Amino acid sequence: MKKEEIKELSIQELKAQIEAAEKAYRELKVAHAISPVDNPAKITKDRRDIARLKTVLRQKEIAAMAESSAK
Repeated sequence: MKKEEIKELSIQELKAQIEAAEKAYRELKVAHAISPVDNPAKITKDRRDIARLKTVLRQKEIAAMAESSAK
């Protein structure tokens, strides 16, 4: 998922995406522990995607808090 696509998501959508991505990441890690996966670089890519999602989520949460406290 590209950065621009991530930034367009709402907070609820981001949380759902994070949950789904973390579940897929855990399953991939288990599969890799049992037998090597075809593309081990996907593990790193998934971990970084989760970090991107969490970063954007936190930025939106901070912006929402700042907006509500400014009112």
